[in-house]
Amino acid sequence: MAEPAGFPARRAALRMLDAVLRRGETLDGAAGAGKGLPGPDAALARAIAGEALRWLVDCDALIDSATRQILPDDAKVRTVLRMMLVQALRLETAPHAVIATGLPLLAGGPRRLAHGVFSTLMKRGVSLPDFPTLPETVVARWGVERAAKIASGLAEPPPLDLTLRDPAETDLWADRLEATIIAPGILRLSRGRAVEGLPGYTDGAWWIQDLAASIPATLLGRGEGRRVLDLCAAPGGKTLQLAAAGWQVTALDISARRLERLKRNLARTGLTAEIIQIDAFQWHPEAQFDAVLLDAPCTATGTCRRHPDVLHRITDNHVAEMAGMQQSLLDRASGWLGPDGRLVYAVCSLEEAEGAGQAEQAMLTPHPITADELPCGLQPDANGWLRTDPGMLPEIGGLDGFFVARFRA
Repeated sequence: MAEPAGFPARRAALRMLDAVLRRGETLDGAAGAGKGLPGPDAALARAIAGEALRWLVDCDALIDSATRQILPDDAKVRTVLRMMLVQALRLETAPHAVIATGLPLLAGGPRRLAHGVFSTLMKRGVSLPDFPTLPETVVARWGVERAAKIASGLAEPPPLDLTLRDPAETDLWADRLEATIIAPGILRLSRGRAVEGLPGYTDGAWWIQDLAASIPATLLGRGEGRRVLDLCAAPGGKTLQLAAAGWQVTALDISARRLERLKRNLARTGLTAEIIQIDAFQWHPEAQFDAVLLDAPCTATGTCRRHPDVLHRITDNHVAEMAGMQQSLLDRASGWLGPDGRLVYAVCSLEEAEGAGQAEQAMLTPHPITADELPCGLQPDANGWLRTDPGMLPEIGGLDGFFVARFRA
């Protein structure tokens, strides 16, 4: 019997969700389940999986309201129902198409149960809340008030931000790309545009980088030929920023695969940097640097707008493990600063232990961030640290969560 149209995309989405929820893989890593699908089908599979993760708690509440007995969290029928609900309630897929492509996922299983639960909920005219409900474990880490604020920025996948190689051309590229200017040298585009086909991509006039991710490098100012170490540099947006700002950049990272992406972007933009592939804990520089940018490995919970899997994968153990590594990296990098050198520490994490917890232990003199250095009306806190989260700047479409602190030798 022939598979219904659209079924392969749903099968791939189910495999992605299984990889994330049962095996703890990242959604990016699980996207290989869509390998071999036509582009639109692969994109649909990713969208279904992503929305199911974004709205998981709320979908589960709807499912539980329509069953006599609570289904196990890892039951296949629950995962299929999550997919069916987000297609109907978020992706505006017709209910008959949801049923036709969803029930075959349960071949030999409880199709009648899935059909009954889905049909019951559709007859009730159910809907999802304005903002996703976060898992209890996440709320416990972030606090009720802060978690609610962050959740307010998670209802939609984020727009696309571009950093320009030459900020002086901001108006020019905003016009050519039909984009919104959100800061000098930073443009915002609506989702769904094929990046490689946009004007300026081939010429290397810009690269993809969220507004929040662009801030740490700007806090080191103009390079004027001075030496900077971009530690844990790949995939390289900050390396490109520093090179474009006139720094002599050494970009170090342990991942050869991720550094290949950086090399391609350097070639595309015509910018230059020294690339070193090595474990930072095994490296001994021959000379000190005028500045260090440490965008440290982290749990990446600040990227939950675009990577909702982090809401379900990350545990207290992950946070503690990353915090230990970050402290060691920060201590090591502090010794590589020359006299009057500057160090910027950043993480795309919303976890206190990875942000303020590290800044408080740093063996360097604080160099507070000031409001006039920040875009879009963002403000540093009383310590001169910057904290951003997805609930901020809703008027322009939000931004990722980051913690940034600056020090001097």
